[in-house]
Amino acid sequence: MSLQRFDVGARLSEMAVYNGVAYLAGQVPEDATQDITGQTAQVLAAIDKLLARAGSDKSKILMAQIFIKDLAEFPGMNAAWDAWVAEGNAPPRATVQAHLARPEWKVEIVVTAAV
Repeated sequence: MSLQRFDVGARLSEMAVYNGVAYLAGQVPEDATQDITGQTAQVLAAIDKLLARAGSDKSKILMAQIFIKDLAEFPGMNAAWDAWVAEGNAPPRATVQAHLARPEWKVEIVVTAAV
């Protein structure tokens, strides 16, 4: 089994694929001026792109971990998630309130997916 890393930087890789599983780093919005729904949609689009590069897609997500800055915005995050998640393939998911690395970020999502 070979290990493949994507977008390797000095501190982290955006994704690693090993033994038929893709492990994504926490994905964050590019445009932090948007509301929680917009930021979540951006993050989910980034996840789609990374999974496609690994030969996978959102229907193969094994686990999702969502970090949200303010749980009062949980409904807005869920609106974007519900519009995106693969019908009949909603993965196990955990959502926790967390202080994120940048104060303007409202959400960060980590997923693991089958390839």
